[in-house]
Amino acid sequence: MPSNQNDDKTKDFINETLKLYNTYSTEREDWSKHAKEDKEFRLGRQWTKDQEETLKARGQAPIVINRIHPAVEAAKAMLTANRPSFRCAPREDSDKKVANVLSSLLTYMYDISDGSSVVRQVVDDYYTMGVGYMNVYQNPMMDMGKGEVCIHDVDPMDVYVDPNSRHKFFDDAENIIVSRMFTKEQAVRMYPMYEKAIRNANSDQRWDITETGRATNEYAAQFPEDVNTVADQEYVRGYERYFKTLVKRYRVYENFSGKEDLLDGEKFKMYMSQPAWILNGERVLTDEAEVQKIVQQMQIQIQQQRAQEAMKATRMGEDPNTIMNQPMPEIPVEKVTFAELADRKMLEIVEVDVSRVKMCVIMGDAYLYSRVLPTEHYPIVPFMNIHTRTPYPTSDVRMVKGVQEFINKTRSLIIAHATTSTNVKILVPEGSVDMKEFEEKWSQPGVAIAFDPTDGAPMPVQPVPLPNELYNNEKTAKSDIDHQLGLYEMMMGNTQAAPQTYKATISLDEFGQRKIKSKLSDIEAGLTRVAQIAIPLMQQLYTTRKIFRVVQPNNSLSEYVINKQLVDDKSGEIKVINNITVGKYDVVYVSGSTLPSNRYAELEFYMDAYKNGIIDKQEVLKKTEVFDMEGVLQRTDVIAKMQAQLKQAGEQIKSLKGDLQTRDREAVNLRKKVEVEKFKSGLDGTAHKAKAAATVFEKRLGDEMTGLKREVALATKDSATPSNGVKGR
Repeated sequence: MPSNQNDDKTKDFINETLKLYNTYSTEREDWSKHAKEDKEFRLGRQWTKDQEETLKARGQAPIVINRIHPAVEAAKAMLTANRPSFRCAPREDSDKKVANVLSSLLTYMYDISDGSSVVRQVVDDYYTMGVGYMNVYQNPMMDMGKGEVCIHDVDPMDVYVDPNSRHKFFDDAENIIVSRMFTKEQAVRMYPMYEKAIRNANSDQRWDITETGRATNEYAAQFPEDVNTVADQEYVRGYERYFKTLVKRYRVYENFSGKEDLLDGEKFKMYMSQPAWILNGERVLTDEAEVQKIVQQMQIQIQQQRAQEAMKATRMGEDPNTIMNQPMPEIPVEKVTFAELADRKMLEIVEVDVSRVKMCVIMGDAYLYSRVLPTEHYPIVPFMNIHTRTPYPTSDVRMVKGVQEFINKTRSLIIAHATTSTNVKILVPEGSVDMKEFEEKWSQPGVAIAFDPTDGAPMPVQPVPLPNELYNNEKTAKSDIDHQLGLYEMMMGNTQAAPQTYKATISLDEFGQRKIKSKLSDIEAGLTRVAQIAIPLMQQLYTTRKIFRVVQPNNSLSEYVINKQLVDDKSGEIKVINNITVGKYDVVYVSGSTLPSNRYAELEFYMDAYKNGIIDKQEVLKKTEVFDMEGVLQRTDVIAKMQAQLKQAGEQIKSLKGDLQTRDREAVNLRKKVEVEKFKSGLDGTAHKAKAAATVFEKRLGDEMTGLKREVALATKDSATPSNGVKGR
């Protein structure tokens, strides 16, 4: 529907929206009164006007001992202690890295939207009014006009839901209308492109003020409903109407790849016109570079096969050139379009009608614009507390309102009793004193008061003491409020309720969180729905290259790039890295990621794992409050390297010392060996001399013996010869 269209169809749509708004407003009147009363009650408006006047008439103070507010704040602190974590998983065989990038993109959305404040306000409304609302939207003004997907909280009093809805997230609601009063200046800043239509718009000035009958003293808080029109400002009521409509889509299933997608008309035309290649009449490829690569591989295989056949022919004495000179057979490659693949039954195409949410914006009686959102879920996400299968849930404040009123009345009685006890009542016989003078002098110390004793002496009257059970009942009532909200005294830091041992305290703290996890399940379910809506909005908005950074819980900074285009140097084709615009993803919320954790117990657990060698020091540092974790890791790495180098140098010095000691021992042994050799050589000389002397002696002795033998022989010869020269016989 065009934004500037003022025909009958547009006027009928505007009138229909205004009629629905009035109908929904009337149907939720009781709930809105209760919700505002609970909101006022939580912030101090806990006496009605009649009760306040009655107490003042009795001389009692309408004091408020607000136990609900700190209990709600404690519950908020527990449920929003940490940043929520999401995990995305692809439904098909898509790139898992893209799923991890989407998980970080959801964290980025949370950071740029000040998600901590948004979730805290939603949880506050969840406890106080029974339901909190969060809106997922595209802000076209952010990131230098490129737009961002953001979240923000919505006042439950501004949301008007189909009263026939039964679903917890209003999936079955016919319409959801978000309406509130704006000054025309506010409206123009929100929609500057429709300034003329907003300036000329007319609107009723009804503020939907709900009267609860609660007293508004000087301690009471102010609410948007308490602010009436400001003088000299023109107001206009704005309407954001969400309803579901059927749109035509094409479900495509590729038999050759197993991929499935849902395309609108424009994308379907582009899809059907893109090229494809059929290889050998069977295999379907969509990348031309891959086709060329496969063809080259097949040609190389044919050449290798021919070379083997040629070698075989050579061994058999045949001419191998007959085989090698054969022409290369043509590999059948047919270029077609996806439309031709559909004709050949290689694609399954089904035209379907799918549900999508349509958003229309009306300011006063001026129709501004409308658009179809890329999601089947309403972007107004409710966080229901006590869901009664109606759009009007019950809050925890309403469940404990009677207990809180009992505390206030009990404390008022105690204070009134204390006031009475400090101001003694006197029974005086009638006519015995001047009452005016008596009352004036009674409050003065040390003053004599004359009276007539004939009628009897004045009698002081003391109030009856309050039973101790009354004080115990007040304490029990406070405990009942904490239990209703899922809290325990030890979880709020009460040392009297804590055990004496460290381990027992940690165990009881963990057990105590089990009750509040029932509330946490409601918050986690809503945050999961928020992520499911945000992903298709991101896929629609983030179509160009985008760099975003996420600060991790350990203060480290991670940088991501989506839709990054790279040009292939060989084929010249453009490839997109981390393309989030395609594919379907499932989102899983990391349960308990927002709950507080005992950092000392967790650090002790990680330290034990580190000592046992299960994890490294970086994982341990993530669980500490060290701000400059990267600097610590860098410095510890340098220290570790220096220690390794020092250890290596020490080992080298030790080795050198060992070598030196070995050389010293070898030198001593060598010197000893030299001395021994010298001694041995001396002994050898002496032995040689002795041997030589013995040889000479032996030779000389032999010569002497030979001489003696010769002399003996000569002597014998001489004795045997006669003197006359005659030979003897």
